[in-house]
Amino acid sequence: MSNEQDPTPGTDAPVSGFRRAQWRMVGAVMLCYLFYYTGRHNFGWAGPGIIEEFGITNKQFGWASAGMLWAYGIGQLINGNLADRYGARVMMTLGAVLSVGMNWATSMAPTFAALVVLWSLNGYCQSLGWAPGSRLLSNWWGRRDRGKAFGFYTFAAACSSILTFFLAIVILDRGLDWRWLMRLPVLLLLLAAVAFFFIARERPEDMGFKAIEEDDAPSVQSQNLSVSSRARYRHVFGNPRFMIACVAIGFQNVARYGLLVWTPIHFFGQSWKDDASRWTILALPIGMALGALFFGQLSDRVFHSNRSRPIAIAMILAGIFSALIWALPEPSIGVVVTLMMLAGFLVYGPQAAFWPLCPDLLGKQCAGTGVGVMNSIAYLFAGLGEPLIGHMIDTTGDTSVVFLMTAIFCWMSATIVLFVRR
Repeated sequence: MSNEQDPTPGTDAPVSGFRRAQWRMVGAVMLCYLFYYTGRHNFGWAGPGIIEEFGITNKQFGWASAGMLWAYGIGQLINGNLADRYGARVMMTLGAVLSVGMNWATSMAPTFAALVVLWSLNGYCQSLGWAPGSRLLSNWWGRRDRGKAFGFYTFAAACSSILTFFLAIVILDRGLDWRWLMRLPVLLLLLAAVAFFFIARERPEDMGFKAIEEDDAPSVQSQNLSVSSRARYRHVFGNPRFMIACVAIGFQNVARYGLLVWTPIHFFGQSWKDDASRWTILALPIGMALGALFFGQLSDRVFHSNRSRPIAIAMILAGIFSALIWALPEPSIGVVVTLMMLAGFLVYGPQAAFWPLCPDLLGKQCAGTGVGVMNSIAYLFAGLGEPLIGHMIDTTGDTSVVFLMTAIFCWMSATIVLFVRR
């Protein structure tokens, strides 16, 4: 019988002990990634201060954001493969520690050019987190329940955005400048990374359990993928369904970062210190967190591990709600909060269905490499979107144009993902 259906331990320990160990691993990666975005999603909040201090345009700020996103994507391409070889404990911990250092270095940048270089290096450091954590979950969870595990993982990432937004409001409300947004929140990441290192274990065998077996997973044993990086990359790039999924998540990620980076800048121009405006901004990451938790369960339970269908439905609806934010003439705060929460819910939630496609389509031996490749393409697209959005804001003089562009990107993602077949 498949170990996925009956996770019988390899020793005399009861099955319930294995289930507890599975959830312990989910908790470990969630704890670590709960604070990862404090070293990345703080940039949008620092934007107004950076633009004012260095005298740059929105488009130039977009290029700075793109530098980090592209460095992150390159790192994902490399570190996803390394995660399959070296594991998550060391890589996630190292990435967190290095990111804390790079955030502090960026906060001390004397020029805009130095800031771009240092922030880009931070992007590479941040890339040591997601793919290794995904590989760890793939080691511990089989196909039937993998969407649930990735849903909780993605939920932690979205909660990290909430935490970052909340801390940014507190820091700015205390009269501190943008540099402190890169110094104080990341200290929590440092503590979480140390805890993760001592809690996490790479695979069930490390705790005396049998490895997860998947009878219906792609056969990759003959390619010796456990030791050959070239074979893993060939297996990943040679899967057409997987590559289509990568393009789909690329447009989804443009929409996601369009909202995360430019929404604070949009609302900063509307007396952001007003309490209602604060809640308007926080509605976005709160919706994202709820969406991640919901879609991980949805793809497993309702769509029976068919990932593309719920993704397409969500992205179509996300585009509609985002377009409404742009189109409605002076909507009330309550309407904006509702639409922002729904847009966040539907823009980010499908990521919980995207990531299980990596082990689903490629097999768990290539899960880290697949996640790395998918994330690198996603951030390549996001990096292209940032200066484009900045240029459109400079051209139109209207920051709300970000919501129209987000809608277009959502609909493009929905169309492309329909070509992915299980």
